[in-house]
Amino acid sequence: MASKRFFSFLAAIFALLLIPSFVFAATGPIDLTKSGAGYVALIIFTLAYILVMMEEKLHLRKSKPVLVAAGVIWAIAGWVYVQADMVGIPEEAFKITLLEFAELMLFLLVAMTYINALEERRLFDALRSWMVRQGFSYRTLFWMTGFLSFFISPIADNLTTALLMCAVVMKVGEGDNRFINLCCINIVVAANAGGAFSPFGDITTLMVWQAGLVRFDEFLVLFFPSLVNFLIPAIIISFFVGNQKPSVVDEEVELKRGARRILALFLLTVATAVACHTVLHLPPVLGMMAGLGYLQFFGYFLRVTLPSSLAKKRLMAEHAGDKKRLERLGSVVPFDVFSRVARAEWDTLLFFYGVIMCVGGLGFMGYLAMMSEILYNQWDATYANIALGIISAVIDNIPVMFAVITMEPYMSHGHWLLITLTAGVGGSLLSVGSAAGVALMGQARGIYTFMGHLRWMPVIMLGYIASVLMHLWLNESLFSVY
Repeated sequence: MASKRFFSFLAAIFALLLIPSFVFAATGPIDLTKSGAGYVALIIFTLAYILVMMEEKLHLRKSKPVLVAAGVIWAIAGWVYVQADMVGIPEEAFKITLLEFAELMLFLLVAMTYINALEERRLFDALRSWMVRQGFSYRTLFWMTGFLSFFISPIADNLTTALLMCAVVMKVGEGDNRFINLCCINIVVAANAGGAFSPFGDITTLMVWQAGLVRFDEFLVLFFPSLVNFLIPAIIISFFVGNQKPSVVDEEVELKRGARRILALFLLTVATAVACHTVLHLPPVLGMMAGLGYLQFFGYFLRVTLPSSLAKKRLMAEHAGDKKRLERLGSVVPFDVFSRVARAEWDTLLFFYGVIMCVGGLGFMGYLAMMSEILYNQWDATYANIALGIISAVIDNIPVMFAVITMEPYMSHGHWLLITLTAGVGGSLLSVGSAAGVALMGQARGIYTFMGHLRWMPVIMLGYIASVLMHLWLNESLFSVY
């Protein structure tokens, strides 16, 4: 009896939280939630997601299990409808799901391409080098990397920002594992908090914005709740960071040609995407793809003008007698936009495809409608959104937000902002709760660990609670606006 109840509990949890989708396909005419086919599909997705969560242990790329699961789940749905002589209905639902994924994928692909281009132009290396050479104390570096994570992540996304700041602290604090661990915790919390008040800061906020649930400018009302979420744990943890100064590392990085102009083009691309969505009422992905065209034209300009630019720089290096600079100029290769596209996180993009298509199938079977009834009709929306934020620390915040958007419950504007906040910052409670945390566990392997983060979870929880309370108080008027 106990094992049966345990299985029912697990099934409910996974049905609720591991059924993400950015799709709006309606539930199919056949309710499969209590059928053998539905149970098999649910178990298959559950097993696939368990393999995803064990990626670090198994060294199995997370896209593989969900890609297979997506094919099997839709095959099950298709077979049931063939037997019922209702051919064509699953196909239409699948196409709607695929279209929604295509918008998200192309948007992310352009953003990833720009970030990779800026990395190749050494913009991030230059920032890291400047911080390393300043000779700041450990406590100053703790606060600097935290604040930079908080303010860079709304533009460059929380994952990229966390990796950049982690590289800084590992370079400066080499040999002091305790300092690196504390900084990594601070970076994860700050990057996730900063990503919560911008559509470009996290996949979850991007999904909410693209779905038209929150306008671009409305995310800014989450600034102070997000700031509190970062500051409270940071202040407490900072008392445990030493104030000694690390040894200064003499490292100077020269920006490659066009780095600042590519950054300007990225900001122009963001502005174009926002204008498409808010002024023209067109999908923001249209503006992002136009922005990819900006980068391609600029890449063409860099290639065409490379010979004359190299000739000038060689002449200057020869006059200065700088042999090292001459050697570096000899290894310069033309900027290639498509090589930057190739370096995008394709495993992540394929993982999104697998998850979205899996859940498109499970939603088509009726599971999301069932769970929406339980969560948002039987529970109060405030408590449901706060609980989902906490659970996102275990499951990952992206599936949680996918599920809520697909359920599309009738909530006030304040509640949509609340789930945006809780799903974004709730992932900071555990190191495995967000992409930033998982990435830093790989980058600072053996130093920043699951248990090292877990010890500070009560402090991070204080920040989580404070951010929720601040949003409920500061934006109280929005909870009556539907």
